[in-house]
Amino acid sequence: MKLVCIGRNYAKHIEELENERPTEPVVFLKPDTAILLKKQPFFIPDFSDEVHHEVEVLVKINRVGKYIDKKFAHKYYDEIGLGIDFTARDLQSKLKEKGLPWETAKAFDGAAVIGKWLSKEQFSDLNTINFSLQKNDEVVQMGNTSHMMWKIDELIEYVSKYFTLKIGDIIFTGTPAGVGKVVANDRLKGFLEDKEMFSITIK
Repeated sequence: MKLVCIGRNYAKHIEELENERPTEPVVFLKPDTAILLKKQPFFIPDFSDEVHHEVEVLVKINRVGKYIDKKFAHKYYDEIGLGIDFTARDLQSKLKEKGLPWETAKAFDGAAVIGKWLSKEQFSDLNTINFSLQKNDEVVQMGNTSHMMWKIDELIEYVSKYFTLKIGDIIFTGTPAGVGKVVANDRLKGFLEDKEMFSITIK
């Protein structure tokens, strides 16, 4: 399986990081070794002093597909989830300055939190899902999929041009504004609408 991640898919997040607004989706990958094991804490890596949380809606692919047309994309997933794309922001900034790839800042061990999965049939409209992240019981990120620059089916169409999507692959669809640093003993909880999807401790 692979984790296909989308960067810069929410305008306000682009603004908060002072990034250039893209004209097409920004795509990067994480290996399966980046997945944080269930019931395990997230350990801040020793190579970063500024790891940020980025809460994201997730989509799990349920069949093999290549060059998937947007109008058929809905057939390629049944479940919606929520997760975190942890980012070593200090390391990422150095890499961006040099025009180098981001993987060491994005794809390190434990950098991908994958919470529970819900049937997409539980949502009346996948393009208006509310989601949020709490840090120590305070809401720090709030988003709605209506604010995505590229919606789920558009992302599947775009990504499948470059990568064959396989059963079990997961798409991280981008993060809204409000990303911030995590420190030891923080407690992070993610919500899709009013349903708690994950709860993790920072070490």
